[in-house]
Amino acid sequence: MTCCLSFLTAILTVSLRNNMDPLSAALGLMYAINLTDIFQWGVRQSTETENYMISAERINEYFHIPSEPGLHKEELELPTNWPVEGRIEFEKFKLSYRSEFEPMLKGINLKIEARHKIGIIGRTGAGKSSIFQALFRLTDKSITDGKILVDGVDINKISLNALRSNTNIIPQFPVLFSNTLRYNLDSFNHYTDEQLWDALEAVQLKTKINKLKENLNTKVAEYGSNFSVATAHVDTKTEELIQKILREKFTNQTILTIAHRLNTIMDSDKIVIMKDDIIVECGTPGELLTKQSQLIADMNKDDDDELVTYL
Repeated sequence: MTCCLSFLTAILTVSLRNNMDPLSAALGLMYAINLTDIFQWGVRQSTETENYMISAERINEYFHIPSEPGLHKEELELPTNWPVEGRIEFEKFKLSYRSEFEPMLKGINLKIEARHKIGIIGRTGAGKSSIFQALFRLTDKSITDGKILVDGVDINKISLNALRSNTNIIPQFPVLFSNTLRYNLDSFNHYTDEQLWDALEAVQLKTKINKLKENLNTKVAEYGSNFSVATAHVDTKTEELIQKILREKFTNQTILTIAHRLNTIMDSDKIVIMKDDIIVECGTPGELLTKQSQLIADMNKDDDDELVTYL
């Protein structure tokens, strides 16, 4: 473009040489070159603006996302302190992410006794995560079938607020807010400092946090990167600590665990094996090891030495 404008300016200068002084010709060439830079800047700005508008469109979409149905509305009154025991029952339960898709859970039946610890295993895509999608009603009720009962209460008939405030989930990639440690531990200010310190002591972090200048007011970086390196895998020492805490501090809670290693769930009351979106086997760890299912055998190859301590 610079060449074209300079060429056209030169032609005009030559054509009008009898009516134009040298200073005007030089000024014209200079402006032609500067005008090209302005054009290039304008193109860059328009491209950047277009990219920024994509972000603006996404933000606008978030503003107009409809609220989840039944966030506060309840069809029945919950018993006091629900859930008390933590019994969970799946009755011919089906789940689809969209009405036109194949079900991700195909009529599963499962009864979990109060305060039991359940391990869930299966290959990728077997439907393990879909169980938790269903328990927390992360999909529209219109594309589910069957029932999920918690202490005899159909979770589809209570508000999402009541359901999710009385149950907890720790995903594979948990979220840590870019805020203080206190905020991450207690976002709604429900607990005292003493209770927060007790929680940190239980997970063997009290000494480390106490050494920090700001203590509970220490800023947490995104993903907690200033405390540890983010990873999808848990080292053996940390896993042993987690299992110890679960055994000691959660004796009165029902716990469901998706596991990728057998030693993680060998002290569970039952192990559920999933395949092709259904439950294919369910039993105690000893029963399933005796049956020698293929999935158990494959997982056993990696954990064989460690399993001896459990058996």
